Amino acid sequence: MRRHATFENPYRLATTVVPEAYRLRIEPDLAAGTFAGTVEIDLHVFEAVESISLNALELDVDAATLRRADLELASATPRANDELETVTFDFAEVIASGPATLVVGFRGVLNDQLHGFYRSTYEDADGATHVIATTQFEASDARRAFPCWDDPAFKATFEVTLVIDESLGAFSNSAEASSASLGDARREVRFAPTMVMSTYLVAFVVGPFEASPVTMASGVPVRVVHPRGKGHLTQLALDVAVHALEFYTDYFDRPYPGDKIDLVAIPDFAAGAMENLGCVTFREEYLLIDPAAASQREREIVALVINHELAHMWFGDLVTMEWWEGIWLNEAFATFMESICTDHYRPEWKKWVSFAVSRDRAFAVDSQHSTRPIEYRVVSPNECRGMFDVLTYEKGCSVLRMLEQYLGEDVFREGVRLYLNRHAYDNAVTSDLWSALEAASGQPVGSIMDTWILQGGFPLVGYDGATLTQTPFYFTPADGESNIGASWKVPVLTRSLDETETRAVLVEGASAPAPSHGVTVVNAGGSGFYRTAYTSDQLASIAARLGELDEAERAVLLSDTWASIMLGRGTFGDILTLARGLVHLDEPTPWGFVARALGLADRIADDETRELLARVAEELFSPVYVRLGWDPVAGETSQAGELRALALRLLGTLGRDESIAEEAATRFDAGELSGDLADAIVAITMHQNRPGDAAVCAQRRRAAATPQEEQRYLFAPVSSRDVTVVLETFEGAFTDVRTQDAPYLIRGLLTNLVAGREVWARLTPRWDEAIAKFPETSHAGMAAGVESFVDDPTFAREVRDFLEGHPVPTGARQISQSLDLMDVNVAWAQRTRASLASTLGEFLAS
Repeated sequence: MRRHATFENPYRLATTVVPEAYRLRIEPDLAAGTFAGTVEIDLHVFEAVESISLNALELDVDAATLRRADLELASATPRANDELETVTFDFAEVIASGPATLVVGFRGVLNDQLHGFYRSTYEDADGATHVIATTQFEASDARRAFPCWDDPAFKATFEVTLVIDESLGAFSNSAEASSASLGDARREVRFAPTMVMSTYLVAFVVGPFEASPVTMASGVPVRVVHPRGKGHLTQLALDVAVHALEFYTDYFDRPYPGDKIDLVAIPDFAAGAMENLGCVTFREEYLLIDPAAASQREREIVALVINHELAHMWFGDLVTMEWWEGIWLNEAFATFMESICTDHYRPEWKKWVSFAVSRDRAFAVDSQHSTRPIEYRVVSPNECRGMFDVLTYEKGCSVLRMLEQYLGEDVFREGVRLYLNRHAYDNAVTSDLWSALEAASGQPVGSIMDTWILQGGFPLVGYDGATLTQTPFYFTPADGESNIGASWKVPVLTRSLDETETRAVLVEGASAPAPSHGVTVVNAGGSGFYRTAYTSDQLASIAARLGELDEAERAVLLSDTWASIMLGRGTFGDILTLARGLVHLDEPTPWGFVARALGLADRIADDETRELLARVAEELFSPVYVRLGWDPVAGETSQAGELRALALRLLGTLGRDESIAEEAATRFDAGELSGDLADAIVAITMHQNRPGDAAVCAQRRRAAATPQEEQRYLFAPVSSRDVTVVLETFEGAFTDVRTQDAPYLIRGLLTNLVAGREVWARLTPRWDEAIAKFPETSHAGMAAGVESFVDDPTFAREVRDFLEGHPVPTGARQISQSLDLMDVNVAWAQRTRASLASTLGEFLAS
């Protein structure tokens, strides 16, 4: 047993006593909403002590017993420290160094906050309500379920025993070792010991579940566990999981470190999914799906989430960050690997192209002075929870992808394998990965990546035909302190449209030579995490040869053009001109940037300008509709279906195409909603404000055959232009919607063009109620809807004042970033409003 160095952090436990193995016996009472248990912890005492401290929170903890071969000691009444979330056991004698076992009894409540050991309910097809008990321990909530060393550095084995009603199922991290009836309608289920791992990865689930038949993948048994009656929705998840386990076993050149994989669908789940070793938990809509009825995007999401979580089995579970400032590497690497694995699973989905949308959100946040470094010092558990954001996931993934493309895919993979081999079953820090990649590549990876990880922001890379330059990118000058860095070591890939060769240049200072070889694309392949500034002549030359760019490069060009417009360097007409070059291309990602631009313009348009916007939408998207029609044809790409839905949705709403609106309503009334068009049909229909449609959506939500269908109808009122419908939906979010969904429904309602302000007016007096009711990890997501308040600077100031005056315990930084994005949008609106109509008119006349 290795002893850790002393931690200089009051929220971390002393390293004088370290756990080696836990034997946890726990009995939940689902009817009463309580649980009771006992934990035996094998310890190693490195220095003689008179007291032992563990993490515990919201538990009733008994006095402890310490046993060793020649001694048994009972502690005094335990002392709790609510601030540090610890419980301390004092002993009358000194405990000498060496092995020992600590035994502690405890009791708790199955909470409704979707963290720790919590209670969830669901209704079956007959309307009967069922109760389950499940866990969510990341970042630091295992301490809410049992006393433990709740710190990723204190790895140990876990042997879980659950005492449950005989009619229920029980699942944990490892394979079931035994199941014995206790003779009183209860049974005791014991699971095999796990590998050494951190407490945040422990999981146990109890309830009326079923499991799919076992499918083997690289020698590992795989199942999908689900509420009864949903077994027909498991096949895609099984297919994806089998591919992922085989792919990762090969990519990492290491077998899966556990003894089985259960993918478990949880009715109430605050996050998207959780990478508990061998017992991966999911929101239902990210696991259970009918592929024949789902949209392309819904199928992709299921694949991406499963691939993300299974990547964690190696990168996170096998090798774990030493403390929470390193969580970015777990999550960024899993996001990176989810894309690589999904691209291998279905290359035709073009995952790295669609990732441009996620990366764009990271760009938006990281261009604000309120951004943060990807990695920064974390002290308290609350600070840990604030790390799970777009900078950790999407920016982190983006810089890893940039590095991989710069070093080369094979070299990068070799470095990752070396890292896993060096640190398997242990903890690591960020520099350990850089060290392994340096050994594999011979490149100064650490000095390059420190400029991306340890400071916020990113550069604007310029090119004049001979020289690459870099300057920090931001939308507005700093008003006070800025978290945006000054300079980066930028791995730039360039490509001449007149050649096939891609050239690599590391821009280490303000500039670097890069001789021109004809019309040149900066950020070739679209993997760089930076914006590109072309001269007007360069942009015109590239636009004239738009079809010679690859799809990712076109997506990046549209994204960068929109950023330039938001920055005030370009005009709204620039993105419309580029869009004309997309008309014959089935590429929903670049088209999505065009649709977003038109949607933002709609928020500041008067009636006359909206007429012009409708004509622009018709000019750009009608050729797409004419080419693709309403219904898919044999042999078309998956992108064609996504683009068809985007074009129809825009034409049927902002484009005011009455024939499309009519057809959408006809299909809605007939219940002909499946595949890519389902969301578009609902949105177009709700946009028409027909009496009774909101009630139809509510009924269909209750009778939904799949989780995706339930979500579709839950969020349908977001598209309504009926203020009454929107406000009734808002009220229902507090009474008739799962707490996992309600905050995000409110976020959507805040973005409603006609009723967003009214929703805000209803939310502010109920803010404290919302914060108390909804999971703490969702508060910032709920508030993100204010980014759409673009048309009135005075109102935006009021929104900022309110949110700054009502700080949240988790996610305060993310809310600050949303407010800054709101201000950027407001500034754009102020610059653009007066000239928007003339810009649209000039485009239509050109």
